Amino acid sequence: MIRELRVEPHLLRVELAAGGTFELHALQLRDSCPCPTCCHAGTGQRLLETDAIPLDLTIESAIRLGDVSGTIVTWSDGHAALFLDERLIRVGLPDRPARTFWDASLAPTLPEATYEEVAGREEMLRQWLAAVEELGFAVLHGVPPEPGAVCEVAELFGHVRVTNYGRCFDVRTVADPLNLADTSLGLGLHTDNPYREPVPGLQLLHCLEAAGAGGETVLVDGFHGVEQLRRRSPRALTLLASTPVRFEYASPNAVLVATTPIVELDIASAPMAIHLNNRSKRLPEVPIELARDWYAAYRELTSILDEPANQVELLLEPGDLICFDNERVLHGRKAFRGDERRLQGCYADRDGLRSTLALLSDKEGQWAAA
Repeated sequence: MIRELRVEPHLLRVELAAGGTFELHALQLRDSCPCPTCCHAGTGQRLLETDAIPLDLTIESAIRLGDVSGTIVTWSDGHAALFLDERLIRVGLPDRPARTFWDASLAPTLPEATYEEVAGREEMLRQWLAAVEELGFAVLHGVPPEPGAVCEVAELFGHVRVTNYGRCFDVRTVADPLNLADTSLGLGLHTDNPYREPVPGLQLLHCLEAAGAGGETVLVDGFHGVEQLRRRSPRALTLLASTPVRFEYASPNAVLVATTPIVELDIASAPMAIHLNNRSKRLPEVPIELARDWYAAYRELTSILDEPANQVELLLEPGDLICFDNERVLHGRKAFRGDERRLQGCYADRDGLRSTLALLSDKEGQWAAA
C-alpha cells in the first residue's frame, strides 16, 4: 500500500509500495477529510463546505499508524483526521475508466458472451460490462429474438433512455422512410443523435431477422482514429476539437438541434467524445479564413475511420446484440437485399453501466469501508 510519506507545509507526498507517487496540497487533503465532522457517517456525503477551508491552511503533521494501515493528518487550524491507506490512495489516485484502443486486428477476439451467462451470473455480467467500458463495445449471443428483448438487456445494468423514437425502435425497410436507416441502403460510419442534448451515451442493437444478403455491421474505434489524427496532423485535431458544428433532425413529432465539435477532448487533451453524422450535420461555425482547413481536417479524420485496417465487421444473426459507447464507437452498415432484415435498438446512459460495474466490482463497498 503506502511505503513512505513526506510532509511539507503545503504538501503531502505519498510513495506507494508498488511503485509510483502522488501529491496532495494541504487544501485538497482537508477538502477530502473523511471524519464524522466533515463527512456524514451514514450516507458518506460531505458536510464540510469547501469555501469554509482557510486558504492559508498548512499540514502540521502526518503520522503513520501501522496497526490500522492509516495516517493521522493534523492541519494548522487544529483539525485532525484518520485516513486509512485505501481512502488516501483513492483520493490521490482516483479511478479512471480503463481504455484499450483497437482496430481490425481485434476481430478474432471480440468481447462476447451469451445472454444466458450475463443474465444468470453476476461475474459474467461484470466482465461483459467491463469490456464495454474498456473497448467501447461488446457482443451478446442468444438474446431471444423477440420485440422488446433489447430493453431487457439494457435493464440488466441501467435504465432505457426514452427518446422521440420511443422506448425502443425498429431498424427495418419501410415504404415511406423518415430516416435512411429505414432503407436497404448502406450507411456510412456515424454516431447517433448528435442533435440531442445530452447525446445518448450507449446504444444497443439487437438482430431479430437477418438480411437475405449483405447488411454487415461495421464498427470503428473513434478514439483510436482521433489518436491517429493527432499523430498525423495535430493542427487538424485542434480545428475539429475547437470548431462548433450544428446538427439538426426534424420529423413530424420532433425538431432537435445541438451544436458541438466533431471531437471533444478532456483537460488532458485525451478524446472524451466524437460526434459524426453526415446525415444530420449542417455547417461548421468556422471563420472564413479557416473554412478550407476545417474541411481538410474533417476529410482527414473520416479517411482514417474509413480505412479497412481500422474496421471490425460483424454479420449479425437473429439473437445477436451489440452494446456500444455511442460517443466513442462509430457504426455503419453495408447495403443489403431483401426486406426481411430487422434490428431493434434502444439507448441507455453510461452512468448506469458504470454504477452497476462498480457495484459488481465492490468498489462502492470498498469506498464506504475506507
